[in-house]
Amino acid sequence: MSSTQVQPAEKPTELKRAIGPKLLLLFIVGDILGTGIYALTGQVAAEVGGAAWLPFLVAFAVATVTAFSYLELVTKYPQAAGAALYVHKAFGIQFFSFIVCFVVMSSGITSASAASRAFAVNLVAGFGLDVGVGTVLLIAVSFILLVMLVNFRGVTESVMLNVVLTLVELSGLLFVILIGFWAIAGGNADFSRVVAFDTPEDKGVLLAVSTATSLAFFAMVGFEDSVNMAEETKDPSRIFPRIMLTGLGITAVIYVLVSICAVAIVPIGELAGNETPLVTVVQTAAPGFPISDLIPFISMFAVANSALINMMMASRLLYGMSRHGVVPSALGRVHPGRQTPWVSILVTTVIALGLITYVSLDTEGSVVALLGGTTSLLLLTVFTVVNGTVLVLRRDSVDHKHFHAGRVLPVVGALACAYLVLPWSSGRPVEQYQIAGVLLAIGVVLWVLTWAIRRMLGTNRPIADDADDLTTKVE
Repeated sequence: MSSTQVQPAEKPTELKRAIGPKLLLLFIVGDILGTGIYALTGQVAAEVGGAAWLPFLVAFAVATVTAFSYLELVTKYPQAAGAALYVHKAFGIQFFSFIVCFVVMSSGITSASAASRAFAVNLVAGFGLDVGVGTVLLIAVSFILLVMLVNFRGVTESVMLNVVLTLVELSGLLFVILIGFWAIAGGNADFSRVVAFDTPEDKGVLLAVSTATSLAFFAMVGFEDSVNMAEETKDPSRIFPRIMLTGLGITAVIYVLVSICAVAIVPIGELAGNETPLVTVVQTAAPGFPISDLIPFISMFAVANSALINMMMASRLLYGMSRHGVVPSALGRVHPGRQTPWVSILVTTVIALGLITYVSLDTEGSVVALLGGTTSLLLLTVFTVVNGTVLVLRRDSVDHKHFHAGRVLPVVGALACAYLVLPWSSGRPVEQYQIAGVLLAIGVVLWVLTWAIRRMLGTNRPIADDADDLTTKVE
């Protein structure tokens, strides 16, 4: 009787664990730092006057409470996919998981697209070029394609570039702080403005602070992106808590110091609504210093870093959810040589190119001005769900030690995030909700199409809950 030798199934290519504590810290700090603080300080001051530091501090508190929930989940389930994975494990509803996945991905890609256009605009301003919208669009498209190549090259190369860009954008903010302290010490500042509230006539103090916090929160988002890199992090259950909280603390101190220096040196009337507030701060503190020539290039590095990290996050999120059957399994394919999720990288890049084109054609810049607030709105909605998910998943035990957020903090986080989402408490303009509604509608359409195709092919099946079974889904 002849026997047939059974060939073992080919083991799917897994992501490369290349991120240690130092790289993870720089990843988190670099993701949080970005164009937000470079552009939002004046808008925050327009809402609350000299107390512009307060909304950044409140945003830090809300972000930190939510970070505790993320830390419990990422150390309990150290896998890519982040919030969508946690929501699926808690509720097991494919549609809900898909929408959460789509919202988080959309926020990352939209931010990266806006950053790409900002990169092009700053490049044009830095070199003093006189070009039209078409050239700016070409620069932005070329930039996002370069980001795609870096992302495809490998996580080590992507994170190392992130280190360089983070150090550049960090040096710019430290420079503003040092110049500000020098002016304050020399008596060239009015420190009394730091505690002066000056709210718009149509808003009370509470609503003004809420509106300013909604703006400032955009500058604090980014810590949540790191959980999508869990499968590429060494010993994530051990290092994530210390590193994430340290990164949040560093950025909060920098933001508060920058905002204090800004309002102490520049009169609120000049700062409010200023599109380049930090340039104005340094020009006022040190007249004649060529900061106006330096800031556009520093801003280029800042937005480049934001684009790189957001595109990395979006591609890893799609990769992770493909392994859970929420999106087609083809999105989970990993390049055998580079060990990067190449299909997800291509898909997210195509979406980003479409968004870049749309934003660049808006010559008035109104959509760009709303993108930060819309991103904050989408992510705060997800944060509300994630804080509740922690409590639901307490019934699910795992066989390794993990971080515990306690019982009170997730509830506080859910209430605080929901407060900053609702229109009557957050003071957000209606346009942000309109943009978010369109994105959600696109997500629903994609879900219906995905469900119909899978049903037609006979591939609709329950999503695996056991991480050990997920590798069978990778093609």
